[in-house]
Amino acid sequence: MTALAFSGPLQSLHIEEGYAPIGFLRIPPEVAEAIVAHEFERRLELGKRRGFGSVRVTVALGDSRWQTSLFPNKDGSWFLPIKKPVRMAEGLVDGEEVKVELDLH
Repeated sequence: MTALAFSGPLQSLHIEEGYAPIGFLRIPPEVAEAIVAHEFERRLELGKRRGFGSVRVTVALGDSRWQTSLFPNKDGSWFLPIKKPVRMAEGLVDGEEVKVELDLH
């Protein structure tokens, strides 16, 4: 497993009316480069890409730990979704600087 750490402002996005916004972090370019390299290695090992080019990770944020996937954007950046229960448990608000650790699978 590859371990990475970074911090960034918590952002949110409303996808559909009537649903809670999705919380996420944009992954900085220097960390994104390591994720791209990891995804390429996994693709060579497996002979195919995961759905949407995603990368499985274990996330550590404060006292919270969970598994999810990182997703690439069309502009070459990556984003990490932050579940609502995690945002609530950690007392996070939009725009707050959040520090995370990722273990890439």
